[in-house]
Amino acid sequence: MNASNNGGTLYGLGVGPGDPELITLKARRILGSVPVIAYPAPEQGDSLSRAIAAAHVPDGLIEIAIRTPMTPGNFPADDVYDRYASEIALHLKENRDVAVLCEGDPFLYGSFMYIFARLAGEYSFEVVPGVSSLGAVAAVAGRPLVSRNQVLTVLPAPLDEKELERRLADTDAAAIMKVGRHLQKVKRVLSRLGLDEGAEYVERASMTDEKVLPLAEAPDGGAPYFSMILVRRVEEIEA
Repeated sequence: MNASNNGGTLYGLGVGPGDPELITLKARRILGSVPVIAYPAPEQGDSLSRAIAAAHVPDGLIEIAIRTPMTPGNFPADDVYDRYASEIALHLKENRDVAVLCEGDPFLYGSFMYIFARLAGEYSFEVVPGVSSLGAVAAVAGRPLVSRNQVLTVLPAPLDEKELERRLADTDAAAIMKVGRHLQKVKRVLSRLGLDEGAEYVERASMTDEKVLPLAEAPDGGAPYFSMILVRRVEEIEA
């Protein structure tokens, strides 16, 4: 834990990819001890991270829904994070610890990092890693991410098509995250590189409505934000 004399402690809690049983013991313990929790949420509707943690959240906590626009070009919304960081800071100044929930791991494309960047220099903080979507997707697909000396490349699907192709052309294995509306673009790139055969498509890994499909069978109409494609050049794995 980073130590500071300025009020309460800011916790970044990774709550895992969706299955409530994948929350760590440490995150569960902290959830049971803090007076304030905050969590990302869409402008309208429920928070996924809050839903994942629901069974471990005691009654009576102060709750802050960090409602942010998720439309292309509007994320991350600096003014929104400025406002919520200020709200969280009010509690920290009053010596109230605040746990910010984050799907997966807080520092792997996690929204917590935007709050962290604004408050970590002034207050004590502790980041609790969570089971990431990378591990969850590999597990439900039954596919090792890498073996031996292979290199894993993690790529966001919103990358420009040419940039995505350039990076995929020079890697042993890749996890393509945040597929969403970019599914058809990713399919085109993988087809041109001859990497589509054997690629695996996974959406909502570890959740009750998860899907695991060969990429060729992935829906043509797009994919959820919480979806990923695993690509790996063939390499024999030692028994």
